[in-house]
Amino acid sequence: MDTPWVKVGSAEELRPGQMKRVTAGGRRLLLCNADGTLHCVDEMCSHEDYSLHLGCIQEGRIKCSLHGSYFDLETGRPTVEPATEPIAVYPLRIEAGEVWVDPTNPIGSD
Repeated sequence: MDTPWVKVGSAEELRPGQMKRVTAGGRRLLLCNADGTLHCVDEMCSHEDYSLHLGCIQEGRIKCSLHGSYFDLETGRPTVEPATEPIAVYPLRIEAGEVWVDPTNPIGSD
């Protein structure tokens, strides 16, 4: 049986505030380190087709640099307008220092 989990990097490669583009299950995702906690979310902003990779991570949120919307990295919910739709958040696990993401089971919007 095929497993949906995809290895996307090392648990130690990102310092707090850093992010990395990854592809898993045909999806463009971001692996993000928010204050030492890793998160995996959709790369693109739900408000505009714009990469969140161009933004920054602050206080557990990721900022879209185009219009200034922030999204909670745990829930995907927007916390600052103009975005009103969430971004998808993907389950991740760390095994033997490697980060694995399940791109088939998003939380929030696709």
